[in-house]
Amino acid sequence: MDLKNYVTIVPDYPKEGILFKDITPLMNDGEAYKYATDQIVKYARERDIDLVVGPEARGFIIGCPVAYSHGVGFAPVRKEGKLPREVIKQQYGLEYGKDILTLHKDAIKPGQRVLITDDLLATGGTIEATIKLVEELGGIVAGIAFIIELTYLDGRSKLDGYDVLTLMQY
Repeated sequence: MDLKNYVTIVPDYPKEGILFKDITPLMNDGEAYKYATDQIVKYARERDIDLVVGPEARGFIIGCPVAYSHGVGFAPVRKEGKLPREVIKQQYGLEYGKDILTLHKDAIKPGQRVLITDDLLATGGTIEATIKLVEELGGIVAGIAFIIELTYLDGRSKLDGYDVLTLMQY
């Protein structure tokens, strides 16, 4: 299945000059969403995972069905102030400034094999911060899966040494 047929390119969003890759048509089509999810499920099976972790919000959309299919848990990575219990924090760079991601301190047990999921690999900052959170708690990053990779932004360079799956590249 050519998943690019289910991605709408939106010019000048969120700002002029950006060609936004909208995956909501893919998620809206049951067959395409199932196909994409099944590809990540297969990838996860080959990595013998214990847990799925995903940054908000689209990492949830990708990761939760994968966790469900494997009968493992899902741990959300959220922006600061969104998780209700004790958290660990990781600062990361944005185009204009910095932000902080958090993960519950008890979300991962040392030695657990973790799959990280998100919709898009762009500059890699969010996933790099997510990796640091997982590893700080003693988790082993068994793989990282994305629907889309924007190769021209070279986010993969921040993921050297990790196994990465992307279903589409632009």
